[in-house]
Amino acid sequence: MATLSTHVLDTASGAPARGLKIKLKRLEPHTKDFGVFTTNADGRITQKLMSEDDALFGVYEIVFQAGEYLRSRGAELPSYPFLDEIPIRFGISDDSHYHVPLLLSPYGYSTYRGS
Repeated sequence: MATLSTHVLDTASGAPARGLKIKLKRLEPHTKDFGVFTTNADGRITQKLMSEDDALFGVYEIVFQAGEYLRSRGAELPSYPFLDEIPIRFGISDDSHYHVPLLLSPYGYSTYRGS
Protein backbone atom coordinates (compact mmCIF):
# COMPACT_ATOMS: atom_id res chain seq x y z
CA MET A 1 0.00 0.00 0.00
CA ALA A 2 1.29 3.44 -0.95
CA THR A 3 1.19 6.26 1.58
CA LEU A 4 1.46 10.00 1.07
CA SER A 5 2.63 12.93 3.17
CA THR A 6 3.63 16.55 2.62
CA HIS A 7 4.96 19.55 4.47
CA VAL A 8 5.68 23.17 3.61
CA LEU A 9 8.56 25.38 4.72
CA ASP A 10 8.37 29.14 4.26
CA THR A 11 11.92 29.91 3.17
CA ALA A 12 11.33 33.69 3.29
CA SER A 13 10.62 33.54 7.02
CA GLY A 14 12.78 30.51 7.79
CA ALA A 15 9.87 28.74 9.47
CA PRO A 16 7.24 26.07 8.79
CA ALA A 17 4.25 27.32 6.78
CA ARG A 18 1.47 27.17 9.36
CA GLY A 19 -2.09 27.42 8.06
CA LEU A 20 -1.38 26.81 4.36
CA LYS A 21 -4.28 25.11 2.57
CA ILE A 22 -3.62 22.15 0.29
CA LYS A 23 -6.01 20.47 -2.14
CA LEU A 24 -5.41 16.84 -3.08
CA LYS A 25 -6.96 14.90 -5.93
CA ARG A 26 -6.35 11.80 -8.01
CA LEU A 27 -6.53 12.35 -11.78
CA GLU A 28 -6.00 8.76 -13.00
CA PRO A 29 -7.15 5.99 -13.08
CA HIS A 30 -10.39 7.17 -11.40
CA THR A 31 -10.79 10.85 -10.60
CA LYS A 32 -11.27 11.54 -6.91
CA ASP A 33 -11.18 14.73 -4.86
CA PHE A 34 -9.71 14.05 -1.42
CA GLY A 35 -10.53 17.52 -0.10
CA VAL A 36 -8.74 20.48 1.42
CA PHE A 37 -6.21 20.10 4.23
CA THR A 38 -4.45 22.74 6.34
CA THR A 39 -0.88 22.58 7.60
CA ASN A 40 -0.24 22.62 11.35
CA ALA A 41 2.32 24.65 13.33
CA ASP A 42 5.08 22.39 11.97
CA GLY A 43 3.95 22.96 8.35
CA ARG A 44 2.66 19.39 8.11
CA ILE A 45 -0.65 17.67 7.51
CA THR A 46 -1.19 15.34 10.44
CA GLN A 47 -4.34 13.63 9.20
CA LYS A 48 -4.22 10.79 6.69
CA LEU A 49 -4.41 12.24 3.18
CA MET A 50 -6.05 9.13 1.71
CA SER A 51 -7.27 5.77 2.92
CA GLU A 52 -5.71 2.42 2.02
CA ASP A 53 -8.59 1.76 -0.41
CA ASP A 54 -7.99 5.11 -2.14
CA ALA A 55 -4.20 4.72 -2.49
CA LEU A 56 -4.27 3.43 -6.07
CA PHE A 57 -1.38 3.56 -8.50
CA GLY A 58 -1.96 6.56 -10.74
CA VAL A 59 -1.56 10.29 -11.25
CA TYR A 60 -2.21 12.69 -8.37
CA GLU A 61 -2.11 16.43 -7.90
CA ILE A 62 -1.47 18.53 -4.81
CA VAL A 63 -2.35 22.21 -5.14
CA PHE A 64 -0.68 24.46 -2.57
CA GLN A 65 -2.65 27.68 -1.90
CA ALA A 66 0.47 29.85 -1.70
CA GLY A 67 -1.03 33.28 -2.45
CA GLU A 68 -3.65 33.02 0.28
CA TYR A 69 -1.02 31.84 2.77
CA LEU A 70 1.51 34.56 1.88
CA ARG A 71 -1.11 37.32 2.16
CA SER A 72 -2.20 35.97 5.56
CA ARG A 73 1.43 36.37 6.72
CA GLY A 74 1.57 40.01 5.65
CA ALA A 75 3.35 39.62 2.32
CA GLU A 76 2.62 42.55 0.04
CA LEU A 77 1.56 40.84 -3.15
CA PRO A 78 0.18 42.46 -6.30
CA SER A 79 -3.40 41.80 -7.42
CA TYR A 80 -2.03 39.00 -9.57
CA PRO A 81 0.74 37.43 -7.50
CA PHE A 82 3.60 35.65 -9.18
CA LEU A 83 2.73 32.50 -7.20
CA ASP A 84 -0.89 31.95 -6.24
CA GLU A 85 -1.78 28.27 -6.59
CA ILE A 86 1.12 25.85 -7.00
CA PRO A 87 0.04 22.53 -8.57
CA ILE A 88 2.41 19.58 -8.24
CA ARG A 89 1.42 16.60 -10.39
CA PHE A 90 3.09 13.30 -9.55
CA GLY A 91 2.70 9.56 -10.07
CA ILE A 92 2.36 6.77 -7.55
CA SER A 93 3.61 3.54 -9.10
CA ASP A 94 4.58 1.26 -6.23
CA ASP A 95 3.68 0.38 -2.67
CA SER A 96 6.01 2.74 -0.87
CA HIS A 97 5.86 6.06 0.97
CA TYR A 98 5.61 9.23 -1.13
CA HIS A 99 6.54 12.51 0.50
CA VAL A 100 5.96 15.71 -1.51
CA PRO A 101 7.42 18.71 0.36
CA LEU A 102 7.32 22.33 -0.75
CA LEU A 103 9.91 25.03 -0.05
CA LEU A 104 8.10 28.33 -0.58
CA SER A 105 8.81 32.04 -0.93
CA PRO A 106 6.75 34.78 -2.66
CA TYR A 107 8.76 34.47 -5.89
CA GLY A 108 9.95 30.88 -5.99
CA TYR A 109 9.42 27.33 -4.82
CA SER A 110 11.09 23.96 -4.92
CA THR A 111 9.87 20.40 -4.44
CA TYR A 112 11.32 16.91 -4.56
CA ARG A 113 10.42 13.36 -3.60
CA GLY A 114 11.29 13.17 0.05
CA SER A 115 11.32 10.26 2.45
